[in-house]
Amino acid sequence: MNDKSKTKYAVPALDKGLDILEFLAKNKRPCTQSEIAAGILKTPNEVYRVLVGLEKRGYLIRSETSGRYHLSLKLYNLSRSISPMDNVLKSALPHMEDLAVNIEQSCHLSMLYQSQAMVVVQARSKSPMHLSIAEGALFPLSSSSAGKLLLANSNDEVRQMLIEHDEIYSASKDVYKALLNELNTIKVQGHIMQSNPLIAGVHDFSVLIGRPNANLIAALTISSFDSTLNTHANKHSVISELKNTAQKITSLLER
Repeated sequence: MNDKSKTKYAVPALDKGLDILEFLAKNKRPCTQSEIAAGILKTPNEVYRVLVGLEKRGYLIRSETSGRYHLSLKLYNLSRSISPMDNVLKSALPHMEDLAVNIEQSCHLSMLYQSQAMVVVQARSKSPMHLSIAEGALFPLSSSSAGKLLLANSNDEVRQMLIEHDEIYSASKDVYKALLNELNTIKVQGHIMQSNPLIAGVHDFSVLIGRPNANLIAALTISSFDSTLNTHANKHSVISELKNTAQKITSLLER
């Protein structure tokens, strides 16, 4: 768009309002009218009416004692209402609960969070003996099956960034090369099935929710005692059940 078009469609009051919200979000402390004006390169008079409007709509809160403005939780609540994670949870949980009933094993869903794999929701089995993975638990990508699956299916730019943040993966060229080979294998087969790197006597089964290289992906995982699923046929049956469930969830997310 050229400068003439930008001028034609400019909305000065809207621009000032967005500038104010962005300034307060970055500043992270209450500010006076003069401080806000200086921060967005305007005069106090230019921002006064916009500040009043933002306060009236509930985006800003003004202290009666100091006169300083700070952001309310309205923007946060709006973002929560369109959060991709909320959409994933709403789509995934009913199918995860069906899976937990069908195979008598708990399952959990993990997503990338600050260069780690975070368990965002769990569907508990009603079986008297099952493993439970706490919601909110964080695992390094190099020491969790879900983490490796997410890393394998991330786009190249994200994958490289995540590897650079992991001390184990970035330790040497040989380790890095072995990692890439492992990730390529995981991506091609569409799942990971291995002994749990953290708990002896436990086997992990993890499949992808979403599409490889997509912006929004998750890992659907079952962690089970080896004695529970100790045959080759049982293990591949679990992978099949997981993939069927993941496909149902992915289909809902793509609507």
